[in-house]
Amino acid sequence: MAQLKRIRLGDLLVEHKLISEAQLDEALMAQKKTGRKLGRVLIENGYVKEDELLNLLSRQLSLPYVDLANYQYKPGVVKLIAETTARRYRALALEETPDGLLVGMADPTNIFAYDDLVRILKRPIKLAVVKESDLLHGIEQVYQHGAEIQTLASEIDDDLAENVFDLDALNQAVSSSDAPVVRLIETVFEEAVRAKASDIHIEPDEKVLRIRRRIDGVLQEQVMNERAIAPALVSRLKLMAGLDIAERRLPQDGRFNIKLKDKSVDVRFSTLPTQYGEAVVMRLLDHSEGVKGLDEIGLSATIKAQLEKAIRRPHGLLLVTGPTGSGKTTTLYAALNKLNDATRKIITVEDPVEYRLSRVNQVQVNPKIGLDFARVLRTILRQDPDIILVGEIRDHETAEIALRASITGHLVLSTLHTNDAISTVMRLVDMGVEDFLIASAVHAILAQRLVRRICEKCHTDYTPDAGQLAWLAGVVGEAATQMSFRHGAGCPACSRTGYKGRVPVHEMLEINEDLADALRNKDYAEFKRLALLQEGYLPLVKNALALAQQGVTSLDEVIRVGGWVE
Repeated sequence: MAQLKRIRLGDLLVEHKLISEAQLDEALMAQKKTGRKLGRVLIENGYVKEDELLNLLSRQLSLPYVDLANYQYKPGVVKLIAETTARRYRALALEETPDGLLVGMADPTNIFAYDDLVRILKRPIKLAVVKESDLLHGIEQVYQHGAEIQTLASEIDDDLAENVFDLDALNQAVSSSDAPVVRLIETVFEEAVRAKASDIHIEPDEKVLRIRRRIDGVLQEQVMNERAIAPALVSRLKLMAGLDIAERRLPQDGRFNIKLKDKSVDVRFSTLPTQYGEAVVMRLLDHSEGVKGLDEIGLSATIKAQLEKAIRRPHGLLLVTGPTGSGKTTTLYAALNKLNDATRKIITVEDPVEYRLSRVNQVQVNPKIGLDFARVLRTILRQDPDIILVGEIRDHETAEIALRASITGHLVLSTLHTNDAISTVMRLVDMGVEDFLIASAVHAILAQRLVRRICEKCHTDYTPDAGQLAWLAGVVGEAATQMSFRHGAGCPACSRTGYKGRVPVHEMLEINEDLADALRNKDYAEFKRLALLQEGYLPLVKNALALAQQGVTSLDEVIRVGGWVE
């Protein structure tokens, strides 16, 4: 290949006055000590900008420079280079050209890598200069360990061909740390943690096995034809969770901990017998980031001030509400983190204990031995607590004990599954709690949701369609036509979804004397009317709409929070 030639990068940069001789000497010394490539040392030391270096290489080698940040990879082309080869040589196949296969390389001066790629691909290749960070991100997006998972699944399927019904042989096989099923499990967990998935679903179907990951609240699916591996996969996971591998007719729940590099992840494990075998759902709880503070959970200044006021009370009940996976526990622990000092006795009762806090007495309920929320709560009250956290109010007995504890000198924090702050009161009434007790005990209700954040790399202006405009008009009236929005077009950085990460949306309702009187009088219509008129109260949908106006989230996400107006 005529245009590929060996060059002395340092001399070239000095010649073009991008670095000085002294900077080159320092970088060469650092290179000898660390073994890193000279270009990477120069960039990390701030001697040269990466874009300047890449543009210079592009000119000197007569190679095109390709920006991979928003590059649309072609699945049929990019997989021509195997994942292991792509990672070893920092190379990605980009497109077929008349001159050969265009391959992006982080170091196009590596002649040995070029020769190996030509030998492996058995075709002429044309190189392009690409940014290393974008290339590594592209590798993660393109491969996502999919090939490795598929290979391991095929290997397990072959191993089980003669032992489908031999449970003893199957258990013996999966007990080995080198067994393909173990490597498959490890790879599935590694990919889920890398993608920041909250759940892993393993679902056997009639002819296929589905492995799905919930990322930013949405499931992403991988389908494998090796359905026969499902029993081995589930059996191994059951062993990790300490469950009965012989029982396949009843649901089972368990938990275990996995360590991946520098991360410690708790896994809540649940099985469900289905028509085609046991389905498994695993909730992943990553403890590596620790407990967040109130400043780190996305509260607006107004709601943060209201929440801090609520948790400074010596007694009363603070409820955090929302659906499963909306971040309620994260919010409660941020509040506990604020309150946790040597002067206060804090006890929690949870199912399960999701975060660990020093100085806090945390109790894990165990219904199998009769250690339920109500029983633990009754015992807690004899332990002289100042603050009690109840993981979730699920029934009348737990609600009654929690509310009575809050009016006898304790600050109680808990969660409830309701759609918004105002409907929380009716949920307690439906549980059989007396209105006067709710009026006396509940001081504040924080409702929250998580909405997906628009990808920063592919966001673009968006015009609502007729249906969305009609919904907006029902929420804000004539102002709907004056609003502007954005959405994500979809790019490699966000796996074509248009979203990257999530952001919380809150509403805070303080139970003042007027609202308490409405409750005592069982006047729920008046309670709702007064709540909507309360100074400082802004419904969830209005707060979500404000985020959409700022370009943080999309109108679709706002509608998902608010529901369609009929």
